[in-house]
Amino acid sequence: MAPTATAAASIPNAPVTKGSLRIQPDPEVVQYPTFESDPVTPEEFYARAEQVSELLHADEAIRDRGNVVPYRQVQLLKDSGLVTLLGPKSAGGGGLQWKDAYKVIRIIARGDGSLGQLLGYHYLWSWTGKLVGTDEQADRYLEWITKNKYFVGGAVNPRDTDLAVKEHPEDSSKLVFDGKKTFSTGSKISDVTILEGALPEGGHVFAAVLSKQEGIVYGDEWVDTLGMRGTQSGGVTITNVVIDWKDALGYVDKKFVPLGPYNTLNLPQIQLVFTSFYLGIAEGALARSLAYTKANTRGWPYAPQPAARGTDEAYIQIGYGDLQSRLWAAEAFIDKVVLQANEILHTEPRQKVTAEQRAHFAVRVAAAKVNAVDFGLEVTSKAYELMGARAVSGKYGFDVAFRDLRTHSLHDPIAHKRAEVGRYALHPGQDGWPVPTWYT
Repeated sequence: MAPTATAAASIPNAPVTKGSLRIQPDPEVVQYPTFESDPVTPEEFYARAEQVSELLHADEAIRDRGNVVPYRQVQLLKDSGLVTLLGPKSAGGGGLQWKDAYKVIRIIARGDGSLGQLLGYHYLWSWTGKLVGTDEQADRYLEWITKNKYFVGGAVNPRDTDLAVKEHPEDSSKLVFDGKKTFSTGSKISDVTILEGALPEGGHVFAAVLSKQEGIVYGDEWVDTLGMRGTQSGGVTITNVVIDWKDALGYVDKKFVPLGPYNTLNLPQIQLVFTSFYLGIAEGALARSLAYTKANTRGWPYAPQPAARGTDEAYIQIGYGDLQSRLWAAEAFIDKVVLQANEILHTEPRQKVTAEQRAHFAVRVAAAKVNAVDFGLEVTSKAYELMGARAVSGKYGFDVAFRDLRTHSLHDPIAHKRAEVGRYALHPGQDGWPVPTWYT
């Protein structure tokens, strides 16, 4: 574990990075259990996720206020067996599918949005070999991270300049990555980081490297942000990081072998990861709001006919009725999109996936995301009206859900997702299909 900012500041000549003094050590308010075995069945994974989600929520607000880097919380995800859900059983993984991964992301996010995001990104980056690699690379990579229970992050931000990738000047069997990425969610607390960069002659290269090495330096800029503080999504500087050509995903004899539309599935795939933890955050917020209202909210005594309890107030019943109805509708649609994702992501051979399949999948992910963002922002704000004035106390931490959702929903403008759905509705043929981009 890295030294805390307090410790670093007290050591003469210790390097203090920008923002590091705002990062507090983990107060370790919650002690995590020892797990005797990993989950096996989908139901066991869901039950384990519920247990972990409750543990994470117990001190979520405290860690959020302290900008705590979640080393211990990521270790909890590893110790609980959740990180190997998609890994092959032969390597000690769960051997489960994306429909299970999306559900676990959602469950974890009910308790802690930041950790839901981190786990979701881990699952996505765990699938990188499948998305762009050869069959041999995909199997080798997934077995490697599963056997070691590695947690995976990524230095892949398309709004930045690409990392520069060039052949090693002294060894033509190797490649060298250099550059900087503004956001590297998950990589600071990861074991493995996915790098993505551009070759001088064109073409992009994805590769997995060990995170803890001299050529990778993480920044501390992600402090005191509005929300998702636990992701510590600061920048990363890559200097002379070397890989073997054989580990350049999708390359055979230094030439990229495309899989067709399957190569671009990571974009709707990650957007559905977003949607899943947005929904989980909203579910958790609504459940805690209901519990608070039942236990604490009083009827208004100055009404013509005062209600005996807060739960008897008509406006509170109507408010929760509306929120619960919309939540059920959002869940039903997202569950349907998740099944579509599961079918397309587990297609074998991967070359069978068509552009039409991808288009229909991507536009439904866009619609699901629109619904999740709109509902999530409403429930995390409206809940205060239904709970009452005392719910604003910081000790409850109800604000974390709103701040997390508001922060990450700005990842890319939701207006463009609305437009994608609108074009598809207006032009249901190929003219209305979403065009694959870094965000679609």
